[in-house]
Amino acid sequence: MFRVLVLFIVVFLQIGLFAQTEKPFPEIEEMTWGNEFTVEMKLSNDSSHVYDVEELHHTATFSKNNRDELVYYPVGLEKSFIDQLKSRSISDVDTLSDEVKASHKTLWSAIHYSIGGEYVHFINCLLYALETGELKVDAPLLKRPESDWKPKPMTESFKRTRKWEYYVPVRQKYARKEYKKKLKNDQLQDMQTVPQEFIDLFLDTKDKDYEELRRGNDYETLAKIDLIKILLASNYLGEVQIRYIKNRVLKSMSRYSVNQLPSVIILDDFNAAVAMSLDEKGYNIQKIVFRDEQYLSDQEIKKRRIAIKALIKEINEVNKAVFQKSLQKHYQKG
Repeated sequence: MFRVLVLFIVVFLQIGLFAQTEKPFPEIEEMTWGNEFTVEMKLSNDSSHVYDVEELHHTATFSKNNRDELVYYPVGLEKSFIDQLKSRSISDVDTLSDEVKASHKTLWSAIHYSIGGEYVHFINCLLYALETGELKVDAPLLKRPESDWKPKPMTESFKRTRKWEYYVPVRQKYARKEYKKKLKNDQLQDMQTVPQEFIDLFLDTKDKDYEELRRGNDYETLAKIDLIKILLASNYLGEVQIRYIKNRVLKSMSRYSVNQLPSVIILDDFNAAVAMSLDEKGYNIQKIVFRDEQYLSDQEIKKRRIAIKALIKEINEVNKAVFQKSLQKHYQKG
């Protein structure tokens, strides 16, 4: 009886500790435009945060001319999406079935098979894994073996990667060279959703600058650059490298922090700051505030909110359609 009682107490305490660690994601209680240059936010966990508008992602209105292009926003992940991923262990999605083997022919199809969602989910999950340091472009499993072997006849891929120390071009010198080569040959399809600001940052960063970022532990900036490096190398990766990257992404998702701040996107054409997240279906609006709200009538505010919600709905629909086309092309290649 005493042993049963002790066991009950231990289990009870463990459940209590688990409940304490599994805190719910904080919700936005209040969001305002502080001044011309800041957006202020108060969360349900009593924390307050100020966003610098200049540092937030800015975007213009989605055009009907963009119906063949994916739209990407760098936003956080919805709790429901994280819960779905946490319910699936790595072993559940990394078996040796024929279906899984087929998915490992490309990096994004392997990650998609594991996490679901669309191409924007793939990009955001990769980015988070890099930001947390769970995924590293210079990891031992991504290091190329030293060899004097050369293919006969010489292949284009060997010519372009032979100086890389890793399967991903870690050195900026080689990464930027590969980018320019792919741009010239119209081979940047895997980067179609990456924000231009990420690409500009990547192109403006030399090896010296990159090393300074590493020494300063600027993981957020490094993640944007390393994301592009991985996408540039995606068509050169073998199954071992693909499995490693996929498992690192899944690992980071299993540890996704509830302390992640809500993501805010600036819609310049609406003069609006929109707090958004990414759930299983696509982008989800949490809060909308307008820079000039004090000068707007209730009717105009309502009109703008309806327009923004319709815009995000349309973007999700277009992303889904474009994603399905890309999915078919990738599997046809495999």
